Amino acid sequence: MIEIKAGQIPGNVFEMISKEWMLISAGTPGSFNMMTASWGFMGEMWGRDTIEIVVRSERFTRGFIDREGRFVVTFFPPSMREALQAMGTQSGRTFDKMHYAGLQPETLPTGQVTFCGAKLVIECEVVYHDKFDASKFVDKSILDEWYSPQRGGLHERYYGRVTRVWVPSV
Repeated sequence: MIEIKAGQIPGNVFEMISKEWMLISAGTPGSFNMMTASWGFMGEMWGRDTIEIVVRSERFTRGFIDREGRFVVTFFPPSMREALQAMGTQSGRTFDKMHYAGLQPETLPTGQVTFCGAKLVIECEVVYHDKFDASKFVDKSILDEWYSPQRGGLHERYYGRVTRVWVPSV
């Protein structure tokens, strides 16, 4: 992989996040976890290139992000859709994600974990973290639609300062 600047990220980030999905990973090569996400933002915040991800409080990956204070966002080609589906619906507490067909961990020079076959890898350092507050939703229908007991708890929001961006060396 080769390093590029955040301003050189190729593609439509709206499509990449919402339609193609991203894999969020955190931890060390010896102990890490990942989850699929289709909600988030990329842009400038506080004068920094920033990614916002949201993680439900009960997700196993959240503990790794909290412990490490950093995370990696990885985007894949469409051929990896099945693997992303599994990573978004199975918990690392009960499912061995590390041996799922199609995903091969790769350690970045900084020691963070991503996966082989990625088309874009973004390393981030957490600069802000909080939890959504139900009382602050102006549109209460969002709570009914996305935060019913069957769907899970409120999301926690992480703003990550982009520290490195990688693309395949083709």
